Amino acid sequence: MTIGLCGAALVAVAALPAQAGPRAAGADGAKVSVPQPGWELKATGRTSRFRGLSAVNGRTAWAAGSAGTILRTTDGGASWGDVSPPGAAELEFRDIEAFDARHAVALAIGEGDASRVYRTQDGGASWTEAFRNPDPKAFYDCLAFFDARNGLAVSDPVDGKYRILSTGDGGRSWHVLPSTGMPAAQDGEASFAASGQCLVTSGGHDVWLATGGGAASRVLHSEDRGLTWTAAPTVIPAGDPAKGVFALAFRDARHGLAVGGDYRADQASPQAGAVSRDGGATWTASATPPQAYRSGVAWLPYLGFAAIAVGPTGSDLTLDSGRRWRRFDSGSFDTVDCAPDLSCWASGEKGRIARLTLTAS
Repeated sequence: MTIGLCGAALVAVAALPAQAGPRAAGADGAKVSVPQPGWELKATGRTSRFRGLSAVNGRTAWAAGSAGTILRTTDGGASWGDVSPPGAAELEFRDIEAFDARHAVALAIGEGDASRVYRTQDGGASWTEAFRNPDPKAFYDCLAFFDARNGLAVSDPVDGKYRILSTGDGGRSWHVLPSTGMPAAQDGEASFAASGQCLVTSGGHDVWLATGGGAASRVLHSEDRGLTWTAAPTVIPAGDPAKGVFALAFRDARHGLAVGGDYRADQASPQAGAVSRDGGATWTASATPPQAYRSGVAWLPYLGFAAIAVGPTGSDLTLDSGRRWRRFDSGSFDTVDCAPDLSCWASGEKGRIARLTLTAS
């Protein structure tokens, strides 16, 4: 029932013309209320920038950010517990994957041993350092899990190829996969640790990797948990270290969304969105893309057509699988995640964390 009502409400929002206000005209000309999506900010009491986010459900979410900070809520954001790993204040957490209120894996980024993976199984009361990068040439950006045991993390290219780290025991141990099945990287190509969404999975074996910085932005796809990969160019502009695909979302093995642009505030991002219907083999530009750089994107579960994109200048909603986007909020967020119960969370700079709401106007 909740899923159906949310879907109907979002369809009603999409039907509004661009210039329509919060109340639209019904068939008889009378003004009718239309539910409006928006973000309800939750007070965190922190100033960290939270680029890592994992939504478990409407009550439980985890956020990971700067100054080694990890927060957890189990009451829908009414309160947040600081569950940061001891001695991690110098680390930059950029990604976190939580399986429930007790189990989570977090990634700290940086050159050499600044890239680390931490794991908790008691709600953050204690953490185990599961991986510390020994290679000064590696820089890990994102991690993603297929299920509670199997996951991957990705480093920017080392010796001309992206490096993939793998776990098969829920993040307790990690090993580097062979690079023989990885295509060569372009000159200057890298991934963006902007939202924890440069590496995403769908199902038990499919994983996608977003890139930028090189001559063309690309999406790399593996159907065997990272052993072999194919690469496809996208329509999102690159050719500069600040430009490319920043985030991906796949609702199944075929239907994907890509967002990005140029993260510099003084630069335009005229083509910030793209759509794939063939598992990332080809990408089509959104007919009406987000109007500015976007760093995070997430499908709304079960609806099949709805997704949200976020960035420093606002949030956008699509109700036609990424072909057209419409901005609904102007606040700054870096990443977004939606849980199976259809609750969506967003987080970003200055301790901002919020939950998506549908408000009757």
